[in-house]
Amino acid sequence: MTLPCATYRLQFREGMTFERAAEIVPYLAELGISHLYASPIFTAAPGSTHGYDVANHQELDPTLGGEEGFSLLAEALKGHGIGLLLDIVPNHMAVSTANPWWRDVLKHGRQSAYASHFDIDWNAPKLLLPVLGEPYGEALADGKLQLRMDEETGEPVFGYYDLSLPLSPDSLSLLPDSDPDDPAAFGLMLERTSDDKDFLHQLHEAQCWRLAYWRLAREALTYRRFFEIADLIGVRVEDPAVFADVHKLPLRLVKDGIVDGLRIDHIDGLADPKAYLAELRKASGLNYVLVEKILGPDEDLRGEWHCAGSTGYEVARLITALQVESSHRDAMNKGWTGFTGNDAQFTSQVLAAKRRILTINLAGELDGLVRIAEAIASEDVATRDFGRDALRLAIVELASAMPVYRSYIDGDGASDEDRQVIEKAVSRVERGREVEDDRVIAFIASLLLEPTGGSSTRAQFVTRFQQTTGPLMAKAVEDTVFYQFNRLIALNEVGAEPDEFGLDPEVFHAAMIKRAEIWPHALSATATHDTKRGEDARARLAVISEMPQEWAAAVTRWHEAAEDLCTNLPRGPAPTPGTEWLFYQALAGAWPADLSLQDEAGLQELADRLSAFMTKALREAKRQTSWTDQNEPYEKAVEDYVRGAFAPERRSFLREVRAIIATIEPAGIINSLSQLVMKLTLPGIPDIYQGCELFDYSMVDPDNRRAVDFDLRRKLLHEVRDMPVTEAMERWREGLPKLWLLHRLLRLRRAHEGIFAYGDYEPVEITGDENMHAIAYARALEGRRVVVAVPRLVLRHCEPGRPSWISSAFGRTMLQLPSGSGRYRTLTGQVVEEREIPLSMVWRELPVAVLESA
Repeated sequence: MTLPCATYRLQFREGMTFERAAEIVPYLAELGISHLYASPIFTAAPGSTHGYDVANHQELDPTLGGEEGFSLLAEALKGHGIGLLLDIVPNHMAVSTANPWWRDVLKHGRQSAYASHFDIDWNAPKLLLPVLGEPYGEALADGKLQLRMDEETGEPVFGYYDLSLPLSPDSLSLLPDSDPDDPAAFGLMLERTSDDKDFLHQLHEAQCWRLAYWRLAREALTYRRFFEIADLIGVRVEDPAVFADVHKLPLRLVKDGIVDGLRIDHIDGLADPKAYLAELRKASGLNYVLVEKILGPDEDLRGEWHCAGSTGYEVARLITALQVESSHRDAMNKGWTGFTGNDAQFTSQVLAAKRRILTINLAGELDGLVRIAEAIASEDVATRDFGRDALRLAIVELASAMPVYRSYIDGDGASDEDRQVIEKAVSRVERGREVEDDRVIAFIASLLLEPTGGSSTRAQFVTRFQQTTGPLMAKAVEDTVFYQFNRLIALNEVGAEPDEFGLDPEVFHAAMIKRAEIWPHALSATATHDTKRGEDARARLAVISEMPQEWAAAVTRWHEAAEDLCTNLPRGPAPTPGTEWLFYQALAGAWPADLSLQDEAGLQELADRLSAFMTKALREAKRQTSWTDQNEPYEKAVEDYVRGAFAPERRSFLREVRAIIATIEPAGIINSLSQLVMKLTLPGIPDIYQGCELFDYSMVDPDNRRAVDFDLRRKLLHEVRDMPVTEAMERWREGLPKLWLLHRLLRLRRAHEGIFAYGDYEPVEITGDENMHAIAYARALEGRRVVVAVPRLVLRHCEPGRPSWISSAFGRTMLQLPSGSGRYRTLTGQVVEEREIPLSMVWRELPVAVLESA
């Protein structure tokens, strides 16, 4: 396949169909995109807003346009020379009767042809379906369970509200005599039995499944799920027959030359990622496969995996960290802890959250691991005295101490990397002294590190442990602590490390040299459908690290000015100071560049978005409220606080908040442009998330999946094609500097495909007064170079009234261009011949510089 030059991520559903996507293909081609990067397009559960709840891997979703609509899109892409990168979901499927495989399992149980397609514990008495809004006995007594006829299949089904479950063929003998082919007679039978609770219970008990209260899922589920979502069931793609069924349609699209590459969702959920990728390479012949993988700060993607790299969360982490002022860590801590009373020890909060998630939210997964470990221990006289509670505690502590999402131990045993990960976790547990007997910890570690000796039980423990630690890390860190540890939420991002406060340029350079050598074609992403906030919101919020005292003082003033908006609840005032600290950062990050205080409709729209965000954030934090135990009075109090801040009578208050946002905004814009330049020129394939051609100040999903105004972007693209950069800078509130720069950078990548695809990464020296406020590097191949110089930490350097906003501050800071490359030309057309040049010269019209060998 042709290596992508740049991808454009498009979210299907919610109004985006194949036909609609085909209509914007000419715009993407004009922008300079080489490959459309599509979210899952296979038939999903009814009402799906994202497509990751696949119901049929072998069908293009009819709601998107089906085969006919997809053909239109494929033709449009081919006609404009754009390839297709497809997101596939091999790990899980929808628990829905719209899923034909699942429906067949519900009907036939272990005898189903698809019984082994799903990761189900068939040793359990029943297949648990935790879908009831109340305990089973209450649902039965209240008449919420019923026998009825399925309108689509014409078969009798067991019903609960909109849910219709098929009955096993054997259980049909329990039905009173009636002729299913006689609708009238069959209807009378249903009417006679509708109030017969004993009969309904007897019929229910005759099925291979058992309806249960939804709260039972966390401790008694009989199938592997995605994270803690019982509506998504694990798929056994490690089975060759299942692999073939799951990949039949994607592989056909690859073979037909329609799909050029694949993105593998949640690679950590698979039993054996390395084996899976090897089989996928063999079956598809593709050289361009990306994996969604969150890497720890010191973790590398496994070099033996057959893929081109990850989807690029680590790039966003590195760029944002580069834009955070590390010397202000203590001041930021002081302001945050002083106002909120929160604990600044990130690692202890993560450990506590992981223990809680594993023992409560993932109690069923934990219980399964304990059962396996107990069975193994009982077989050996050396370990048979290890009690169940001791084994349970050891598993909890070892899983919680894992420094990365998971290990990748397979049939060949533990690699050196795996051994280091497990031994590091063991060392943490031993130091923590939560487990009194080190022998038990050593035993659990041995199950992972020592050869299984052909034992299927030991192999099962290894697989289950590894498939549990990934969800554990994700739910504890991304979906809990990220909403608690709110010191600087620019750092609370997927793949990032909130406790990593800033990054030295030397560390950044080292990471990029390594990336160019090992994963030069991995994706570089700064925004995705899963990121916690828009890329430009993150860039703006990073500026707060440059003014921690001013920010803390401002939040204190706002707290005092809005004190009457707080509600006194039995457990204390609402919102808490911690909630307020989060809210004001969220507000600062989300404020649109073009929103004025006179735009009442725009202000109320922002209030709506912030209110929805705060509710989600509070539930994820699991302190005052949660998804499973909603504290409605507290949530209502916070919503009232948010809306009260936007009330028309409080414009003076909002004006002061807006003034602080205006203070950080210019540096935030410069961070955004620097971020864009780096993403487009660093080693890797840049990905543009839908709509991010203009400034993106969105919040976490669903806010970041809102419909995109492509007509506006098409119009503005036509304007910036021949627009002077000075005019683009003047119209920054419309996002034109970003679009102007993106269009030119994509054109540059096309002109120098070799350099960006295979070129080395070389740090470039900057000397002079402000050298720590800039970073430079070159991409080099066969004597030709593209040199990049971007600013960082420039809050005190910004003068928005002057050209490029910062150039006057860098007159004595020199860019040392590599020798032997002849003349250079900037994106703005400036020719540079000197080897040493002031940054103020190359930043004269635009606060970033990209120089290509002329």
